[in-house]
Amino acid sequence: MIDPLSEVIGLLRPRTVLTKAISGAGAWGVRYADFGHPSFAVVIDGACRLTLDGESELRLRAGDFVLLPTTPGFTMTGFEPVAPQPIDPHAAAAAGPGEIRHGRQSGPPDLRILGGYFVFDGEDAGLLASLLPALVHVRGAPRLSALVELLIDEAAQERPGRELVLGRLVEVLLVEALRLSPASDAPAGLLRGLSDARLAQALRRMHAEPARPWTMRQLAREAALSRSAFFDRFNRQVGAPPMEYLLSWRMALAKDLLRRQRLDIAQVAERVGYGSASTFSTAFSRHVGQPPGRYARQAVML
Repeated sequence: MIDPLSEVIGLLRPRTVLTKAISGAGAWGVRYADFGHPSFAVVIDGACRLTLDGESELRLRAGDFVLLPTTPGFTMTGFEPVAPQPIDPHAAAAAGPGEIRHGRQSGPPDLRILGGYFVFDGEDAGLLASLLPALVHVRGAPRLSALVELLIDEAAQERPGRELVLGRLVEVLLVEALRLSPASDAPAGLLRGLSDARLAQALRRMHAEPARPWTMRQLAREAALSRSAFFDRFNRQVGAPPMEYLLSWRMALAKDLLRRQRLDIAQVAERVGYGSASTFSTAFSRHVGQPPGRYARQAVML
């Protein structure tokens, strides 16, 4: 059976991965503005305080892993009173790899963190935000720590196949973080839908056979629910009505096919469940905001 989670992450395709080592000593504190790209970090030694905008303070210690799907503004400090230094995350990213030292510049650090961020190649990066809460915090996850160390090592080298390896490591990192993220903490979306045994069956069938002319009755039958119960439960857990979710998934697949495989419009239409190129073109234009032919031509130029 198709795994919808793997399919969504497979469509994201990280294309840029930047890693950094961060350390702090003495009285130190930084205030990062909103960044927008997914970022991650694992605490190697020591401890610190992390406060995301609109969230409660979180105390991080050695072995903790943090994933921020959209990296909103946040403050990170040691444990001594200090006015946080403002940092532009875009300027920090442009500075490239290398260690950043906060606070006292000499002597052993009180904190060591390995982290970084990635940028997705696909246009549906919002899919990740729909799967996860604003902050994923996993305590004592050696597999995640090992993955981050592999990312740091690979990013620091210019070995053959570097970009492919980095992309695959990020995909595995995301899958592992999703596995360990409680579905009850996730916003309405695919992760919560898959945690519901009834809805998970319908979701898997939609992802396995996107070209099938699904009806509400058929999908409700897959979930062993009445149509009204299925509709209400799906809408509540996934955050969209079943047929709207199916349309969004078909369009995400269509954009990937047009962008990656250079198929003609009739072939794409058939693969995502449309009986004719004209019907597909109308639906695609309404959903994406431009005809599929123009979308494909623009993708070639990028």
